[in-house]
Amino acid sequence: MSALRRKFGEEYHVVTTTVGGGFFPSVKRKKRQRFVDKNGRCNVQHGNLGGETSRYLSDLFTTLVDLKWRWNLLIFILTYTVAWLVMASMWWIIAYIRGDINRPHDDNYTPCVANVYNFPSAFLFFIETEATIGYGFRYITEKCPEGIILFLFQSLLGSIVDAFLIGCMFIKMSQPKKRAETLMFSHNAVISQRDGKLCLMFRVGNLRNSHMVSAQIRCKLIKLSTNMLGYSTLNSQFL
Repeated sequence: MSALRRKFGEEYHVVTTTVGGGFFPSVKRKKRQRFVDKNGRCNVQHGNLGGETSRYLSDLFTTLVDLKWRWNLLIFILTYTVAWLVMASMWWIIAYIRGDINRPHDDNYTPCVANVYNFPSAFLFFIETEATIGYGFRYITEKCPEGIILFLFQSLLGSIVDAFLIGCMFIKMSQPKKRAETLMFSHNAVISQRDGKLCLMFRVGNLRNSHMVSAQIRCKLIKLSTNMLGYSTLNSQFL
């Protein structure tokens, strides 16, 4: 037996022939890759443009919004984890330089931050301050100007990081990318005469009961053309 491929529209059907010449179709089908998915995403990628990485990094906020959810969550967790560890280390360094670690329970000594005598306690103090929990057990004293400066820097840095990452997550969640899942398109498109002109027509249906206000549909026509030298090129245009 031998396997033959016959082309039917957009699909390739694998058929198997017998000695008598008959054939029967098998279950396997290989679909042709689409230029544009039904959700509107274009599968054509641009390459060899030069400086792509720097262009994406110059607009970092939009790049983070366009990333997939798994990368957004990874960057979200890593950013907060690294920021927490760095700031907790800075509080611990201040306590170490001032000698607060060697005098944890000395009532006659005023430390920079009360009840901070190792790295876990410095980390807990930072989390309490950043999350505005304030249990009241750890606090900055007035005899620590470097701690006050670090506290101001921590407040500014925390506000910037929160605004950047939380804003990115909010915009990403508000994007209606999955809205196309409830929009149905007709399987076939027809060319018919309407108002004296040939028109490409297809149907679009909304599965939701909510109305779509000011909806716009943009179509892309991709056609194969041959130039004078005999080279074939794909041309696309919006309709």
